[in-house]
Amino acid sequence: MIAGRYVALGSSFAAGPGIPPLVHRGALRSARNYPHLLADARGLDLVDATCSGATTADVRHRRQPTLTGALPPQVDALTPDTALVTVTIGGNDLGYLGMLTSAALRGALARRLPATLARRLRYTVEVPPPATFAEVRASLGAVVGEVRRRAPAARVVLVDYLTVLGPHATPQTLPLTADQIEAGRRVAAGLAEVFAGAATDTGADLVAASEASTDHGAGSPDPWIGGVALGVAPLGGPVPFHPTAAGMRAVADLVAARL
Repeated sequence: MIAGRYVALGSSFAAGPGIPPLVHRGALRSARNYPHLLADARGLDLVDATCSGATTADVRHRRQPTLTGALPPQVDALTPDTALVTVTIGGNDLGYLGMLTSAALRGALARRLPATLARRLRYTVEVPPPATFAEVRASLGAVVGEVRRRAPAARVVLVDYLTVLGPHATPQTLPLTADQIEAGRRVAAGLAEVFAGAATDTGADLVAASEASTDHGAGSPDPWIGGVALGVAPLGGPVPFHPTAAGMRAVADLVAARL
């Protein structure tokens, strides 16, 4: 059984924006995200370095600007006595959630406008070329390498992204076109392959949250991902297409089972 210091690295799918209470307003980091839930369940000493909007560069070497000031690279939280590290990062390198959110918000507005105006709001969800996915896979592998350099005794667990657009996502349940939904699913599939590939490359453990959550995407009867409701995120309001409290609990349970 793992005990001791646990460092969580990652972007919003680890940080938990929109899930109260927030413990870091700049990072939009929730006290009920999966790292906190996992640490509470396993009695671990958590250092949560996750930050909404982070990329692999923000984890490895770049200071990340936030509303409350720039944060140091997330790997600076690692120490030689770290026993466990979870990593959920890479979606922002691909522009994944940003594209879906822009498309959905424009789609919701377009449905309230005359057709002539609505056409001006069309937004294409772009699937990055294979080379971009390969670059993110390499960057994720480099994150694992840096973790092992700083915390050589730590168990490293890659935790991929919950499914956003599962089988219940349709133009009837979400303000997205069929083409946008299909493109979003292709990006998600590529991101899942990035995590699987990085786990193979580095020997890190993998928790495939994407696979476990197929039937719990936005618009499903039991969603682990929220819809397009938009709030004031620094005040704890909802963030489109991000994990719900139930989703974070599910991911924490998946990681606990893997451990």
